[in-house]
Amino acid sequence: MASLAMPDRRWIARGVERTSTGRFALWLAPWFLLLAFGVYAAALCLRYGLNQTNMDNRFPFGLWIFLDLSIIALGAGAFFTGFLVYILKLTDLKPVLNTAVVIGLVCYSGAVAILMIDVGQPLRAWFTFWYPNTHSMLTEVTFCITCYLVVLMLEYVPVLLRNRQFRHVPAFLVFEHRLHLLVPVLAGTGALLSFFHQGSLGGLYGVLRGRPFAFREGFAIWPSTFFLFILSAVAAGPSFLILITALVRKITGRTLVQESVLWKLGKISGILTALYVAAKSIDTLAWLNVTSPALGFAPWEFYAYKPFGAWLMLVEIGLFGLVPAALMLYPKTARHRGWLLTSAALVCSGILLNRFILTVQTLALPTLPFDEFLSYFPSWQEIASFGAVVAYGVIVYSLSYRYLPLFPQEKGEVNHVTRH
Repeated sequence: MASLAMPDRRWIARGVERTSTGRFALWLAPWFLLLAFGVYAAALCLRYGLNQTNMDNRFPFGLWIFLDLSIIALGAGAFFTGFLVYILKLTDLKPVLNTAVVIGLVCYSGAVAILMIDVGQPLRAWFTFWYPNTHSMLTEVTFCITCYLVVLMLEYVPVLLRNRQFRHVPAFLVFEHRLHLLVPVLAGTGALLSFFHQGSLGGLYGVLRGRPFAFREGFAIWPSTFFLFILSAVAAGPSFLILITALVRKITGRTLVQESVLWKLGKISGILTALYVAAKSIDTLAWLNVTSPALGFAPWEFYAYKPFGAWLMLVEIGLFGLVPAALMLYPKTARHRGWLLTSAALVCSGILLNRFILTVQTLALPTLPFDEFLSYFPSWQEIASFGAVVAYGVIVYSLSYRYLPLFPQEKGEVNHVTRH
């Protein structure tokens, strides 16, 4: 292995193996270029307005909202893993807890950053806090996401202070110890905040009576989409954590956690995915037979426009729901690495498809006889801006992996996985 530069070596934990400083810089270089290009695109949107995008008054939600909802759902692994470890006492999941915190921090901070652009007038973004619309679910979402982002930052600080050089500062050691005592409280608070904002993001679409494709009846004041969003997020979070851990292992050539930890995450994700598929199926049947006809629409009218056909419903519930749930719960496939990763990828793909349907298909479909079917494709500014969020996530995670003890089991581990 190429040697590390001496200043760089002092910041890396003892007993772990990292690539040379030069190779690490080469790895980061394209991501910094993508970040810079995305920042330029975002600056255009902030300077000249949302006319830089392909969204308009008819199609106010586009790529950014779809991807925001998606990464917030995938980032659910952070609060849900903390909930499992500190509240339900599943301590055998601790080896992936640090990386879950980093993933959650990246996902939520990236979502907030892109929302600042999506607002169109960032100088007035503070209005939502000072002049809240108490009748809007977005108000509750804004407050919960902001508060949970603060919680994630507080959870990340103890991980940050475990850096080799920071350990030499007595004040940092005391501060880390104090924060560590608060972690169970932070985990419980984060779980509460996340459950509510995940649900309200789904409830936002379920209350749109003027959009019969998305409108749902519900329980008390909550539409069924409120609960479906929560269930789908906690099902996808562990799967996304499996994929990230496997990807880092592939890139670094290091065994980061025991296979049993990934198997347990897969089992949890499989159980929750099965529950989600059952709830989603019941919800869909109720919408097909009761809700949509009561609003004056034959449900199949919503699937008469290309590229949105009834096949989308079957793919979401079947291929991206029932199939991975079965693979994760069947013992032979659940403990086969290839099938486990395939199942996790299918679960995450199902969440992406579900968020796409609710954000894009819902607005594209006509709701009045004289309305037209609307088409939308994001502008390069929209794509580049979100590319910056992806680059930001890779950079933060790469720096965290290199300089922080994300995987406690890795220290002293000597068996490399086979490089391909």
